Amino acid sequence: MAARGSGRRNFRLHSTECARVIISRQSWTYTGLPESVSTIPQSDERAGDGEQGGNPIVELRGVSKRYGEQFALEDFSLQVRRGEFITLLGPSGSGKTTILRLVAGFEQPLAGQIFLSGRDASDVPPYVRDVNTVFQHYALFPHLDVFHNVAFGLEQMKQPRDEIRRRVKAILEMVELPGKEDRYPNQLSGGEKQRVALARALVLEPAVLLLDEPLGALDEKLRKQMHFELKRLHERLKITFIFVTHDQEEALVMSDRVAVLNRGRLEQLGTGEEIYERPRTRFVAEFMGVENFFEATLAEHTASETRFEARSGLRLWAGNSNGLAAGAAATLAVRPEAIRVSLSAPVPAPPNALAGEVVEAIYEGGSRRWVVELATGERLIVRDATSANGGTPAITRGTRVHLSWNSCQTLVFPP
Repeated sequence: MAARGSGRRNFRLHSTECARVIISRQSWTYTGLPESVSTIPQSDERAGDGEQGGNPIVELRGVSKRYGEQFALEDFSLQVRRGEFITLLGPSGSGKTTILRLVAGFEQPLAGQIFLSGRDASDVPPYVRDVNTVFQHYALFPHLDVFHNVAFGLEQMKQPRDEIRRRVKAILEMVELPGKEDRYPNQLSGGEKQRVALARALVLEPAVLLLDEPLGALDEKLRKQMHFELKRLHERLKITFIFVTHDQEEALVMSDRVAVLNRGRLEQLGTGEEIYERPRTRFVAEFMGVENFFEATLAEHTASETRFEARSGLRLWAGNSNGLAAGAAATLAVRPEAIRVSLSAPVPAPPNALAGEVVEAIYEGGSRRWVVELATGERLIVRDATSANGGTPAITRGTRVHLSWNSCQTLVFPP
């Protein structure tokens, strides 16, 4: 049974062994494996659940994985703290789902090691790992009602009927599905199906819950609602969530930390605020919504700022030189929402002040977006949330505008 109950194909493959797994809150005991195969105990290591410190509950050390000639992961290392909500964020093909499959035991690394609760899990099969997975497409059994979908793993483990009823009832109340026990998957909404999939995984009380883009099939309104539902469940259960998404908002709203991946490598790891406000690489900046970039050379340091000369001749100021020396090349960036737009030149003039003409104006509901062409021919993207509510006069195509931003809002990336 893959990841303690999720994944029908893997359960069928190992159903005999699963029946001999004896589970308690204290330890694993397994009688169907050779003595040389270790298991992953819960025991005292669970005492720290909810505390984001101490030994990591999941660790990847120098892990590489290749499909054909293409590396899905290359020398990848990551530590996941016990009890945290960590999100793996990146574009398609960056290695996010591969990490989940390696942690769950569905795949084996080409190189490197994976540790669960401090122990090497290389020889531990998926059905013995204290890990469970929630998939994007739910994988519910269509011929079973809600109760038996959720109870499936417990029934295969030969849990007492009263215990199964108690745990299923408790988890259905937790995911706000009481009274839906007799319904079948085709009688449920998308959000209800997602809750059943979560309940089926959580009822087994895994130490680690893997969530592989579980909200991708939901509409926007329901997806936003599930953001808060997942946060609430995590705070209540105090278990480790490893969440995969390519949606930046999901990562920022729900996570304790975000790991940004690019082509099988870890670009940056930090809180949502750190990832958004202080991206360390141009890739992270672009992926998190930065659209304005300048190729420049460091001209001089002052007491509090650094002046750069862009290739186009623009003079730009930054509050941080990122350790660069005079004459060094760099890429500068500024977020669209960091740029102020006005019809007259701001007084006093800020460090970064440019003028241009609006060549495109777009209404986005809660904000307006403009493309402004400078005298150098460069185009900047500007977004103003206040303008949609009357805070800025109407600015349309052809309007001459002044753009400005503070030096501390200029991001600096070494080449």
